[in-house]
Amino acid sequence: MRLSIQTVEPHRWARAFSRYLRVCALVCCTPWALGQPSECGFIKDPDRQAYCRAVNGGSEAQCGFIRDSDLQARCRAESGGGAAQCGFIRDKDAQAACRASLQSQRPAAGSSSGQCGFIQDADQQAHCRATTGGGPGQCGFIRNLDLQALCRAETGGGAGQCGFIKDRDMQAACRAKVRR
Repeated sequence: MRLSIQTVEPHRWARAFSRYLRVCALVCCTPWALGQPSECGFIKDPDRQAYCRAVNGGSEAQCGFIRDSDLQARCRAESGGGAAQCGFIRDKDAQAACRASLQSQRPAAGSSSGQCGFIQDADQQAHCRATTGGGPGQCGFIRNLDLQALCRAETGGGAGQCGFIKDRDMQAACRAKVRR
């Protein structure tokens, strides 16, 4: 029995290999690229940018790039780590907001806006109540105009409300969050 080994011309093999690499790159990288909202790229603060990428379709791994420990804990909680991560937040208002936000994502967990009562800052408390089930009417109690516009966008007003935010980083984060 005689075996014959076929030879492949080098340029054909290189072309096939090149095609194979392009397909692999397309298949491997497209889901990651599509999951990253482009608005996050407009945020200048690197901590906020990493947070934006993680909670808007990225992965918990993005949270590792955040230097602020409170924001990093919130990032881990909201990108899959669960409410236990909120316990690592030192700021009590931010900790309560974190827990309320996570409870609002699980309707079977009961009242989520109850956690908002632990927030001492009136504007943050109204924002918390509005975004965890209280609706856009709660946004009217917010005195900070940027936070009020963010609140209206998050509670059904859409990305058009983000245009009323003067802080550019907050505006980009708003657009990313509303469009996800």
